[in-house]
Amino acid sequence: MNIGIVTTWFERGAGYVSRQYKEVLEPAHKVLIYARGGSTYAQNDPNWQAPYVTWGKRMPSASATVIELNDFRRWLLENKIELVIFNEQLSWPPVLFCNDLGILTGAYVDYYTEDSVPLFACYDFLICNTKRHYAAFDWHPQCWYVPWGTDLELFKPTAQPSSHTELISPVRFFHSGGMNPRRKGTDLLIEAFAALDGHAHLTIHGQVPLKATLPELGETIDALMDAGRLTNIEKTVSAPGLYHLGDVYVYPTRLEGIGLTIAEALACGLPVITTDQPPMNEFVQEPENGRLVSVERLIARADGYYWPQSLVNVDSLRGAMQFYLDHPDQLATYKVQARHYAETYLDWRKNAQSLLTHLCAVKKRAISEKMAVSEQALAYEPRRRQLYYRYPTLSYYAGQASRRLSGILKVLRQK
Repeated sequence: MNIGIVTTWFERGAGYVSRQYKEVLEPAHKVLIYARGGSTYAQNDPNWQAPYVTWGKRMPSASATVIELNDFRRWLLENKIELVIFNEQLSWPPVLFCNDLGILTGAYVDYYTEDSVPLFACYDFLICNTKRHYAAFDWHPQCWYVPWGTDLELFKPTAQPSSHTELISPVRFFHSGGMNPRRKGTDLLIEAFAALDGHAHLTIHGQVPLKATLPELGETIDALMDAGRLTNIEKTVSAPGLYHLGDVYVYPTRLEGIGLTIAEALACGLPVITTDQPPMNEFVQEPENGRLVSVERLIARADGYYWPQSLVNVDSLRGAMQFYLDHPDQLATYKVQARHYAETYLDWRKNAQSLLTHLCAVKKRAISEKMAVSEQALAYEPRRRQLYYRYPTLSYYAGQASRRLSGILKVLRQK
């Protein structure tokens, strides 16, 4: 088949997810990327620019998933796309547009709210890479659980430690704060690390200024850096990243769609300390490949995301980190076990074989099954567009999409 993946396409988690999908599908299918909006475009970046990538027209929108339908239609038809996989698609017009053209539509499930969950019936199929997502969408007639994994050749230990007793000191903790350190629990990690007893070092890698993001911890950050206990790296680093700077990966994140860095860290031979909440705890089995941190409270997110944020208990986090400080002679063994776990359960090429099987058997759902929910999705769009009406150009495109889709639904009712 000619398969199109509609996605953000640059140095970010969503881009890497789409790349992994492309790599596993392309031996059996022709796979093309439609790179829609995001916080940036990676044009002329050798890591992301390629002949199979089409850069969608940039739209003046606060929503990265708005697509100019004329440009999208041209790409679909010129490339004879038969099946489209949408990655984190929040705007519904492109999905309904593909349905009207008779193209099979599917989604990699990541972002959804209580209101939007029923609208996913617009898709012919859904792909859930965590048990948590699958639990929210198992009602869909073609919803598949495809366990997440990573590239074990790209993400691997730089030097495999011995499984025999080997004293590791200082213990090097590593953490990725990404573009949103607060969501990743960086603030809670700094508090816990400052209270540790023993010889330890913490490296934080992020893509935004740490002290500007966490101003309340400015003094603590300065004190730790002055003492030589904390290294802060603020820059974008391509895969396989900086996992080689750590012995233990610490990730007390508040909320994740998957938690890509957990799988990557395990593949690199780092035991993982993370939040005892799905989907994070789907990857960690204590004490074999890490430790889980108890959740102190759950908090709803302001944007109405379906799952709540999980705030870990700082004392529990400190205790999990202290465990490795108190047992440095066992750390080498834990590192070996982390890699072994990844080889057993997190090999993406093995896990994704079920996806290939499903796609060969996927069926186009009848128009009658989608009619009512398509109308609901169309009615849902104005609520989203209210945020963007201050942009005159986008208002024009939004109105154009609404008129076109209203016409599509009128035709479908007559079929």
